Amino acid sequence: MKKTGALIVAATVSAILAGPVLAEGKTIGVSWSNFQEERWKTDEAAIKEVIEANGDTYISADAQASAAKQLSDVEALISQGADALIILAQDSGAIGPAVEQAVAEGIPVVGYDRLIENKDAFYITFDNVEVGRMQARAVLAAMPEGNYAFIKGSSSDPNADFLFGGQMEILQESIDAGRIINVGEAYTDAWKPENAQRNMEQILTANDNEVDAVVASNDGTAGGVVAALAAQGLDGAVPVSGQDGDHAALNRVARGTQTVSVWKDARELGKGAAQIATMMADGAAPTEAPDVVEWAGGPNGVSLNAVFLAPVAVTQENLNVVVDAGWIEKDKLCEGAADSVAACQ
Repeated sequence: MKKTGALIVAATVSAILAGPVLAEGKTIGVSWSNFQEERWKTDEAAIKEVIEANGDTYISADAQASAAKQLSDVEALISQGADALIILAQDSGAIGPAVEQAVAEGIPVVGYDRLIENKDAFYITFDNVEVGRMQARAVLAAMPEGNYAFIKGSSSDPNADFLFGGQMEILQESIDAGRIINVGEAYTDAWKPENAQRNMEQILTANDNEVDAVVASNDGTAGGVVAALAAQGLDGAVPVSGQDGDHAALNRVARGTQTVSVWKDARELGKGAAQIATMMADGAAPTEAPDVVEWAGGPNGVSLNAVFLAPVAVTQENLNVVVDAGWIEKDKLCEGAADSVAACQ
């Protein structure tokens, strides 16, 4: 197994799905942190499709953004006979005891999209550092200098810092040169759009509305940012980033109130996670997953078996990518957009 930060693309998931037929009759439990982001229902549908097509049973629980509830949810999934678990962690640290319980009982665990630093947990996600780079590149191209605000993700989610680290890789040179001034940054509790809006309102107030660009870390926080900007008549004038390819965000890109949404095809992530969980439930070693790498890039340096998928930065220039992929219908994408937007013509 190679120690590398290599990415995989959709072909990897195709390779996983083309693998040997697995034994049927397994139960795969999925613990969701919440469903506040639009994309999680898409992830869920993809996971269920693979599990049920293999003749296995899907069971799940929604933690409703509560780390405490998620602990009891995982315990309940274990008691229901889960042969493997997929966990989207609400709090990557707080979930630790539940993961340890599962491991102690011989139940494989897949950390889904968000890092769980347990050496026995598999990790499947997109390259979140690269997502941050893509966000920063797009905003920097739209606004090469000026006052920048940073609306980060949840402090309990390591992805927030991976994203911010990628953003800084691109922007630090301009900050050091004085072309960009960081006029405010804030974590967004639980990634909630209303918290992002509140953070943005406070930054605008502190700077007399003199904010030229906003690097927001996902589409939910971007929505909160755009709402705060709109209240001051600044929506469309201030570049804003996001990620996930939420339909509302892609429409904002088409309408010009959001600059970029880094699209992470949740269908491929869900399919890959489901097949890996099923493989391990059937006794396969984590190292048998196609394109697995040994990765230790988390804050505690725990070595994990991991698979990384490649994200795609979507701006007005390449909106056709998400339409062509069947991710969003053209009419929904283009509602309210100018006729000059190529994908909407």
